[in-house]
Amino acid sequence: MTANELRFDVTGDVLGLGLRGAYLVMSGLTNRPEDPELERMKAETTEELLAGLTAERIDANPVLQGFRRLHDTAQRSNRKNVASPENLLHLLLKNRQLPRINVLVDAYNLVSVHTQLALGAHDVAKVNGHIHLRMTDGTEGFWPLGSPEAKPMTAGEYSYVDDGNDVICRLEVRQVEKTKVTPDTTEAFYIIQGNDRTSDEDIRAAVEQLLSLTKRFCGGQERMLYCPWQQAG
Repeated sequence: MTANELRFDVTGDVLGLGLRGAYLVMSGLTNRPEDPELERMKAETTEELLAGLTAERIDANPVLQGFRRLHDTAQRSNRKNVASPENLLHLLLKNRQLPRINVLVDAYNLVSVHTQLALGAHDVAKVNGHIHLRMTDGTEGFWPLGSPEAKPMTAGEYSYVDDGNDVICRLEVRQVEKTKVTPDTTEAFYIIQGNDRTSDEDIRAAVEQLLSLTKRFCGGQERMLYCPWQQAG
């Protein structure tokens, strides 16, 4: 599967929960472990965010509250399932810096802390077939990112699943070992996900930030797969 061939779809029952998002692929990427200019940008962003960041403000953030409500609607525990942007902000508050993974991942994490939307990227070369955002039935394969082994998958969760019946992202909480981005990644599938507290313009602005940063540091060319403003049009 290549970025030009990859397709994405989302089922109506998932959209009915209040989930909103845009999805795209980028090809011709040049990733690497780090970039000095991006590290300076991360440091500046960290300083700006920490000036006003508290646990209470994270708890009261309306977009993050929207993710918690989305989990409530899907009947999933918010204690066990923390949306990725909320988790990232808590890590920032605790460690006083953003994590360093690689340039491609660090760039979308920077967009996530700015927008409080859930962003993720997956190596297209490791995806089996196409990608579907649907409710799970419990038969799916699931190997969480950073885990030494695969874990059982629960039925009734909205997740991103490829044609090999493998989860590549569970809710907007956990990505996986199978499709993780490495310095060798040249094509990536991107998730830019919000909830009923995020407008089309919020999502569009996050996409524009993501494309600007990614092209600046990794190059590449995008192809939109799905976005709410096109669906509405």
